[in-house]
Amino acid sequence: MTPRLETRFLAETKASGRRLVGYAARYGVVADLGTFRERIEPGAFSASLESRDILALFDHDPGRVLGRTKTKTLTLNDEPEGLAFDLSVPDTTAGADALALAARGDLGGASIGFIVEEEKKESGVRVIQRAALFEISLVSAGPAYAQTTVEARRRGGFLVFSPCKTPRLNALRRFLETV
Repeated sequence: MTPRLETRFLAETKASGRRLVGYAARYGVVADLGTFRERIEPGAFSASLESRDILALFDHDPGRVLGRTKTKTLTLNDEPEGLAFDLSVPDTTAGADALALAARGDLGGASIGFIVEEEKKESGVRVIQRAALFEISLVSAGPAYAQTTVEARRRGGFLVFSPCKTPRLNALRRFLETV
């Protein structure tokens, strides 16, 4: 069976100047994805962080690159609570769009594109133990993990916005068609 690229939407992003920081994935949180429930284990992406150039995209669109680990414009850290990111946003149309949406609270959050390499089932929950991470995306759509929030930083303070709950399917389709 050919591995399939999967994406998950989260909404945990902070804006500070031309930087966006947050969590692209949260560990230990059970997400109800409609047809199934899943949880990502801590360290599931650790091998990818050491061996792969991971992209930061806008709405999973490979034509709108925001950064990458190879050039150090994207930093990813495997923390106990999740996969943390720090993105230096470029002075491009996509970068300006991402910053404007984050500042207004309209940014849906963050998402990840990955292929599951090892999983198990626990009480009806799919548990991702190891996955190849290819990209994180800032998305206009909503999160799969409803427990997260979107935050925009403004001169040291934080404004908290409720996440949208419906993913934008057209962006997903565009991305999956490129894989």
